[in-house]
Amino acid sequence: MRISIPHIHKIEGEAGFWAEVAKTGQIKELRLKTLQGLRQIEGILVGRKVQEVPIVVSRICGICPVVHILNACMALEKALEIKVPVSTDLLRKLFLASQIIHSHALHLFFLSLPDFLDTSTSLSVKGERSRTIDIENDLDLLKKFKKEARAAIKIRDFALKITETIGGRKVHPITPTIGGFRKLPPKEELKKILIDFPSVLNSAAFLTKTFQNLTYPVFKRKINFASLFSRKEYPFFQENLIKISDDKISIGDFYSNKIEEDFKIPPVKKTKYKGEPYMLGALGRIKNNGQLLSFQAKESLERFLKKNNLSEEDFFGSSFYNLFSQIIEILHFLELSRNLIKEILESDLEEAQKDFKIDKGSGLSAMEAPRGTLFTYFEIDKGGRILNCNIITPTAQFLNNLEEDLRFYLPNISKLSQKEKIRKIRALIRVYDPCISCATH
Repeated sequence: MRISIPHIHKIEGEAGFWAEVAKTGQIKELRLKTLQGLRQIEGILVGRKVQEVPIVVSRICGICPVVHILNACMALEKALEIKVPVSTDLLRKLFLASQIIHSHALHLFFLSLPDFLDTSTSLSVKGERSRTIDIENDLDLLKKFKKEARAAIKIRDFALKITETIGGRKVHPITPTIGGFRKLPPKEELKKILIDFPSVLNSAAFLTKTFQNLTYPVFKRKINFASLFSRKEYPFFQENLIKISDDKISIGDFYSNKIEEDFKIPPVKKTKYKGEPYMLGALGRIKNNGQLLSFQAKESLERFLKKNNLSEEDFFGSSFYNLFSQIIEILHFLELSRNLIKEILESDLEEAQKDFKIDKGSGLSAMEAPRGTLFTYFEIDKGGRILNCNIITPTAQFLNNLEEDLRFYLPNISKLSQKEKIRKIRALIRVYDPCISCATH
């Protein structure tokens, strides 16, 4: 039996799926195929002056440009031995948190939610028999689930307002630069953002209940999880350690020695750790650092586990729970954003260092993008031009794990109709929130 999905919509970028399954259920062949050509952004950067690099790198993705531009700035700062003021770090943290909130809200409601809808959920019309609600059009989704749509849009608008205030515009920010920001956000604008916080947090709590009431497929296998690691705070901005399974490794060692890159199937380089695939993103961050979540986020997660009679082993054994993990992170990063704004308002903001010494060097930075850990590396010559660069995106890292999930999952749905099989496969792929644009940079 062959299963072919020429185009998987509702993901960032273009990809398809192909599998051949024997009558016994054995998977003979399975591939998630990227349908975009290699974009060669790393090649474009070679020979460019360091000052040009962050803006170019931000064009890798229209959904997560913030993490790309910040990670590029910080890798270059390490290479040039530039230290930034505390206020710059605070603004960068808030900036990155806003992007995670925005990206998660977009994915949760508009891209993945329809895959999990049926008339047995609390979202359904009372009195209907349980059946699949097949919603592929966003306008139909907005009409049928108006309250949920308003909540998701309010959360996104709040996050995008922070992004615009700090970055100069909502998409492809222009203010971040090496050493800090070209222009600082007016404190009055940040104060205005705080006014909307209580209602936005209420919207997030409402949306959390929505995702608590969904039926997630029964699915369990041992997964290796990777993310930045900290003992002090929920790590996403900049840490020196990566935790993967039970190992804690410096970001430099993980990047240089532990990641095994596979260039055999262009245009995506896929990675493994000790020959094994691994998972990143919200589910991975919570697995490795869940004890450091905010109070409301942690309480909501515990309530979900109790309501569904799930052990932690059950929860972290299914990639489908990446979806619920994203709403938990929205709660966490909303509360963090409020705290950061208050701290920034009490700080003396400093503009970027305009003059810095250009010299030969190299720098690596790791940061948590919405979909997982992003690595950005640069080598600079003595004239301040890029000699070499390498960007390893989250999607490139988790694609192997996604294919392993699909191999494990297909036998579980073998008795379904072809149409329902395709729907289930798309749901699993989309729950990862893959960014093919980033992976084919």
